[in-house]
Amino acid sequence: MICQECNERPATFHFTKVINGEKTEVHICEHCAHENSELFMFNVNTGFSLNNLLTGLLNMESDIANTEEQNVFKASDVPQCDRCKMTLHQFKKVGRFGCSNCYPTFKNHITPILKRVHGGNTVHSGKIPERIGGDIHIRKQIDELKTKIHEFIVQEEFEQAAKVRDQIRSLEKRISSFHEEGS
Repeated sequence: MICQECNERPATFHFTKVINGEKTEVHICEHCAHENSELFMFNVNTGFSLNNLLTGLLNMESDIANTEEQNVFKASDVPQCDRCKMTLHQFKKVGRFGCSNCYPTFKNHITPILKRVHGGNTVHSGKIPERIGGDIHIRKQIDELKTKIHEFIVQEEFEQAAKVRDQIRSLEKRISSFHEEGS
C-alpha cells in the first residue's frame, strides 16, 4: 500500500479512526508521519510503546503515583518481590513481572486493574469447546448452581434453594448417564 500523503513511499503507519460511528482509515509512510506528527496526534521520536499505551488505558500511572506518594517516607512499605527484587514502580515501567512470585506480591495492586480490564471478573475460568466438552459443561453448571444454592441458604430463601438442589440432582443424573453410555 502506498502512502496517502506523498503517494511515493510504502505506507508503514495504518490508523483507523472511528468518530460517531464513521470509520476512516489513513495509511502513511514513516517520513510523512514524522513531518505531520501533530496532525496524526503522536510524536514518533517520543519512544512511545505498547506499555505506555496500556499504562494510560488502565490508568495505572495515577494508581501507582498515589501509592508512591503515600509511601514516600516509608521505604520499607514499597512493595517489592522477595525473589527478583522488582518494585511496583519497575513493574509500571516494564509492563510485565520479573518472576512468578511477583503475582502474589503485587496482587493487591493488580486486582483493581484486572477488574477494570475484564469487566469485574478476576478469576480465569477458560472456555470449553462444545464438541469435546463432554460432561465438563455440566460440571461447570453444577459448580455455578452450588454457589447459587449457598447464596439462597445465606439469604434464608429455602424454597429457591430447594429448586436449585433439584436442578443439581438432575444434572448429576445426566453425568452418570453420560458415563454409562460412554462405558
